[in-house]
Amino acid sequence: MEACKIVWCWKLNSFLYRIFKIKNCYLCPICAYYGHFKTVKPETGKRKNARCPKCGSLERHRLQYLVFKDVIKKIGPNKMSMLHFAPEDCFRNIFKNMFEVYVTADIDAVNVDKKEDLTKLSISDSTFDFIYASHVLEHIKDDMSALSEIKRVLKQDGIAIIPVPIMCKYSIEYDEPNPHECFHVRCPGEDYYERYKDVFAKVHLYKSTDFDEKYQLYIYENRRTWPKTMPLRPSVPGEKHIDIVAVCYK
Repeated sequence: MEACKIVWCWKLNSFLYRIFKIKNCYLCPICAYYGHFKTVKPETGKRKNARCPKCGSLERHRLQYLVFKDVIKKIGPNKMSMLHFAPEDCFRNIFKNMFEVYVTADIDAVNVDKKEDLTKLSISDSTFDFIYASHVLEHIKDDMSALSEIKRVLKQDGIAIIPVPIMCKYSIEYDEPNPHECFHVRCPGEDYYERYKDVFAKVHLYKSTDFDEKYQLYIYENRRTWPKTMPLRPSVPGEKHIDIVAVCYK
């Protein structure tokens, strides 16, 4: 009964937002919520219009979901297998219901099917049709080994969606993981996806600008100055930034 009340609450709010044309309202493509998105305040600084209050998705999740939908519309995933690395809660059930075989993996998490190190997977060659690993490679020093392993376990004509947070123009490598950046080992720049081209036959980049602004796919963040705990992050002008998602084809 309580769950039904919550659902009706969301529906009523969305209806009222649309009827009265309230400003700064957005549509979540994942859960169909319509209304205001929440501001988040991580250690990096405040980001407005970031989180969907219904499903909890952030800007990157909404962009990635739209990219995913565009990729799969031509392939029919119901007869395919997916490896989902570091699985996000907002995607788990969607992918599980969509793919015939759905396997989750992580190096640390307990609520996954397999414990795996992405740089040395225990999985056989050509096992999965689809691999999804979002915001993982910025935690891995030997990222080229991870990319090679992803390619190895993909089937022929397999697809991998492997986005990282694009923070600046040129990537910056750290000497050691920064605990204040969730142990990132680098600050990926717009040039980072060039590395993918050394591994995969084809790499296609999607950007926030490729989709309707009603979904709110931009990062509203002041990147001119960063906390002192993040000394290697460069200053970047502006407070509205695009996100970029890489889709890789074996």
